[in-house]
Amino acid sequence: MTLTVRLPERVEQDLAEYCVAQGVSKSEAVKRALQELLRSPNEGKADLNHPFVGSDTTAGDVARHTKSLLRERFRGKG
Repeated sequence: MTLTVRLPERVEQDLAEYCVAQGVSKSEAVKRALQELLRSPNEGKADLNHPFVGSDTTAGDVARHTKSLLRERFRGKG
């Protein structure tokens, strides 16, 4: 698809400088910018409802006993 856009002089200059610095064409730079702009706001973010995300409610020093606690939790699930 071809798209023609009028850019203010300052934006055109910034785009040209960016393209030289990054070694990309103006088309490629604009495509990247549009992809970033149109990307879903949740894309790339952690799923905070995942069962392995959050605090461990196990009593005691969890960090010191991580291996044994993981074995207990997942024993028989393999």
